[in-house]
Amino acid sequence: MAENRRARSGQTAKTAAPRSSSRRGPEHAARAACESLERLICHAAEGVSAVRRKDDGWCVVVDVLEVPRIPDTTSLLASYEVQIDERGELMEYSRVRRYRRGSADE
Repeated sequence: MAENRRARSGQTAKTAAPRSSSRRGPEHAARAACESLERLICHAAEGVSAVRRKDDGWCVVVDVLEVPRIPDTTSLLASYEVQIDERGELMEYSRVRRYRRGSADE
């Protein structure tokens, strides 16, 4: 019955166009950056604070727990800029900031 109504009103079901494997989105870039960085520096990623599109891929800023402490607010974290190419392969990374968990940006 619903099919008949749809056919009469001229509506068709929309299907998502498959995404090209050569151009993946920011979610893929963030995931690839976290996984690659964790393997290289042996520290757990806490999250992603920025993703920027570049001509040859992505620049992802990954926040990493470097020194866990008790209480947790005194733990040391770092932000790494990770360059990822179109396929999600790591091109380079560098630590750009180190800070205490409870501190605010100035």
